[in-house]
Amino acid sequence: MGDSKKFPDSFVWGVAASSYQIEGAADRDGRTPSIWDTFSETPGKVYGGHTGALACEHYVRYPEDVRLMAQLGVKHYRFSVSWSRIFPEKGVLNERGLAFYRSLLEEMEKHGITPLLTLYHWDLPQWIQDEGGWVNRNTIDYYLDYARVMFATFGADVPIWNTINEPWCAAILGYGVGVHAPGHTNWREAIVAAHHLLLASGLAIREYRKFGLTGRIGITLNLDHNDSATEDERDEAARRRHDGHLNRWFLDPLYKEDYPEDMKAWYHPRIGEFDFIVPGDMEIIGEPGDFLGVNYYTRTVIREGNDHPVLLTEQVVQEGCEVTDMGWEVHPESLFKLLCRIRDDYADIPIYITENGAAQDDHMVDGKIEDADRIRYLQAHLEQALRFIRIGGNLQGYYLWSFLDNFEWAYGYGKRFGIIHVDFGTQIRTPKQSAYWYRNVMLAGGLPGSD
Repeated sequence: MGDSKKFPDSFVWGVAASSYQIEGAADRDGRTPSIWDTFSETPGKVYGGHTGALACEHYVRYPEDVRLMAQLGVKHYRFSVSWSRIFPEKGVLNERGLAFYRSLLEEMEKHGITPLLTLYHWDLPQWIQDEGGWVNRNTIDYYLDYARVMFATFGADVPIWNTINEPWCAAILGYGVGVHAPGHTNWREAIVAAHHLLLASGLAIREYRKFGLTGRIGITLNLDHNDSATEDERDEAARRRHDGHLNRWFLDPLYKEDYPEDMKAWYHPRIGEFDFIVPGDMEIIGEPGDFLGVNYYTRTVIREGNDHPVLLTEQVVQEGCEVTDMGWEVHPESLFKLLCRIRDDYADIPIYITENGAAQDDHMVDGKIEDADRIRYLQAHLEQALRFIRIGGNLQGYYLWSFLDNFEWAYGYGKRFGIIHVDFGTQIRTPKQSAYWYRNVMLAGGLPGSD
């Protein structure tokens, strides 16, 4: 029974990060502001007035970071590119920006680490936002210009690509709720932006194929499994709206080439006509990617309420549940349920868990950074991932979020997801106990313990 928790030999074990959260060097080598520079520098938007101007200084410390990955046995690294390093102005290609990512990829190759490159992880160049951002359909053309440069420059070196990371967050939190950049609170804008992000992804997949490259490309969605708080039909209707808003509004167009009818009917009186959908759009969005990236952290329990101005729902944490430092319920079985739902309701497509992890309030004990809660979280979720594989699920890899403690968006530096502790004053990196635990998992190709 010693290998009863072993994953397939081909299973990908990796770690993940994103450009704005770790790079810093916000005005170096020609980079211009992104919407997250603007947003984080706006008083009251980010915890503690923190910004990503310095972050983890990965822009200059990347050799150390890649070497640390290698020392921990990491073989796969998911990262994103700062678009405004590549196109700092309209029509201006910045070779110094390309040079940084070329150097990063060379360092990874030296240490035998395979890249997964995310084209868009929320840091839209501010000059594009000044023209309307993702609400403006022209942004898709700018995105495709950028994508073509990346495919042409790095296509031979990068075997797996993400088009867009979490369009729900970029659109809904950025343009509807206003807690992410650019900080708008206009629900029509949010739904229009979501459509344009999905359309950009489909077109990028088509563009990638024109290059004749042998790698794989797909989108990453943040998804949940959700339950209603009670059996009351009003709570179940609220849960259905939540599911339509977060999951089906993105999965349906990708795999059914249409938005869910119940949600269109719900949104219509709140956002107006769907005249931003042009004939042919849905077929482009449905362009089959080679895989689906899934970011999963928690399940959601829903009841009817007035917390959400559009959905008339309220999220609740069940009494007595374990929660992370984000206040998110720890519910590993919901990862299994979500993966089964994707396979059964949408497509038996290759899946990568492109983010999964936990923010915890880590403690130094006898010179060691103890994070037993994080280890327990990771172990339990990987057990559910293995459970899915055992029933024939097409799960091909797992990228732990995150490699480094970093700038956690609106939470600033107040939440730590990393398996590497970062002292943001000194920039000293210290592996936590979870880093050593994950090293052993990757080395063994499976989890400790037996059934």
